[in-house]
Amino acid sequence: LTEELLAEGTARDLVNRIQNIRKDKDFQVTDRVVVSIQRHDAVLAAVEQFHDYIKGEVLATDLVLSDEPVGEPVEMEDGTLVGIEVVVA
Repeated sequence: LTEELLAEGTARDLVNRIQNIRKDKDFQVTDRVVVSIQRHDAVLAAVEQFHDYIKGEVLATDLVLSDEPVGEPVEMEDGTLVGIEVVVA
């Protein structure tokens, strides 16, 4: 697998995790959100390369990488824990 394909898979995994957070928080399907993701090597390439894709899929007005821990730790497909926070915009 190429680095780009790995990043795309991670981007899709992030979308899934963010959508689950939206569902758990009972957000409306049309709610616009702001997403903060803890900066981590496991997600860095995905967020950089597929920023617009992720934003579009989760209806985010903003998607930021945070140097500080944010939200709750979410387990990614590879087992890495990454903090993700989703709030209504």
